[in-house]
Amino acid sequence: MTPVFAASAFDSLRLDAVPDQESLRRAYELPSDAAVRKQMTELTEQTRRLIGCSSLVLVATVDAKGNCDVSPRGGPAGFVAVLDARTVAIPDATGNKRLDTLQNVVATGRAGLLFIIPGRPTTLRVNGRACVSTRPELLSQLTAVGKPPASALVLGIDEVYPHCPKALLRSGAWKPEQWLPADAQPTSAEVTLAQLRMPELTIGDIEKAEAESLKYRYE
Repeated sequence: MTPVFAASAFDSLRLDAVPDQESLRRAYELPSDAAVRKQMTELTEQTRRLIGCSSLVLVATVDAKGNCDVSPRGGPAGFVAVLDARTVAIPDATGNKRLDTLQNVVATGRAGLLFIIPGRPTTLRVNGRACVSTRPELLSQLTAVGKPPASALVLGIDEVYPHCPKALLRSGAWKPEQWLPADAQPTSAEVTLAQLRMPELTIGDIEKAEAESLKYRYE
């Protein structure tokens, strides 16, 4: 039986949402020539260097039914390998083993990347074809996260776009004086406990499991 959900704010707002691209474009000014021109199909020396400075990349994928997912990947600066001007490879470090990102890539062969450099407002968008590789000679090169990974997400570049820094500047992401205090948000354990909906578990159980998981994060 298909579950029945109560109407949400989305259901209401969708009724008079923007219906097509022409209507959307009318709500905005046209982009500048520079905003269009700076999109490229391969890496320059400068964008290679940006990737080499990045220790965090967000990976966007979609499954065969159109369900979207964004997942972070992290490691020491330069953990994403530039194989050539149109190819990068991301080692798959230990995670929750759900394989959401990798399964989506296998299903659709597409991915989008957003490279982030801590402390800097510069980001880089890289989109294109994607595949999952377990080729030993590739994996042996990708040891920045501790050891050769079980697989690597390989992206064949279609679009490279240095993204405007305004979002990170507005967010104050790198300004500690603007950060909320730790007690202003639920802890990771509190969020997980609520998500699991298992009355027999306690905050202590979750905190212990998280600590153990982080202790062996590279294995």
